[in-house]
Amino acid sequence: MTITTVGLDADDTLWHNETVFRLTQARFLDLLTDHDNAAIEARLAEIERRNLRLYGYGVKGFTLSMIETAMEMCDGEPPAGAIREILAAGREMLAHPVETLPGVDEALARLSERYRLVLITKGDLLDQERKLAASGLGDLFAAVEIVSEKDRATYERVFARHGTSADEAVMAGNSMRSDVLPALEAGAFAVHIPYAITWAHELADAPEAHPRYGALDRIADLPAWIDARSDG
Repeated sequence: MTITTVGLDADDTLWHNETVFRLTQARFLDLLTDHDNAAIEARLAEIERRNLRLYGYGVKGFTLSMIETAMEMCDGEPPAGAIREILAAGREMLAHPVETLPGVDEALARLSERYRLVLITKGDLLDQERKLAASGLGDLFAAVEIVSEKDRATYERVFARHGTSADEAVMAGNSMRSDVLPALEAGAFAVHIPYAITWAHELADAPEAHPRYGALDRIADLPAWIDARSDG
């Protein structure tokens, strides 16, 4: 089997992201001290899922969902200054420094020597472009695809456009739901590299028996995993 193309997720695969969301959520909970934290978290999660089709993924949608949650939990009268604090927290997230995960720089440098690298990520266009530029990894990618959703059709289209086909591609990322399962459906190899924290929306059961599925503890092991399966 010849592997020509490697797709890589961005957030929580190449750099920290979910930790920033969790810290902001904790800050949000502190604004609504008259309500139970578990109830706030449940309502926020429900509103986020409901809003995905309208706002998509990323900081801006999360910020709007926090505002909506505050309004609903407080019957339209959130604490004084709460909306201002939520908006400030959203702006801070959009300006947060980018910190790549251990082993990323070396792994991508090795992979780029043998394979075409394609960044495939969901989220806000401007924010994802900012993070890629700040990461210093941009020159290693042959292409960047910022998509509204990752499904079978997305991977078929991206690997046809930037590679030879999905069956000669590998997708690697931290999300079982977005990076692994639909990539396998498209015919690609898929490697799960878990992050310490995973958003509940991205959880799914691992396809342990699938012949093209792999699981690694760290991205540093990805080049060797792919090399072992490619005769290119």
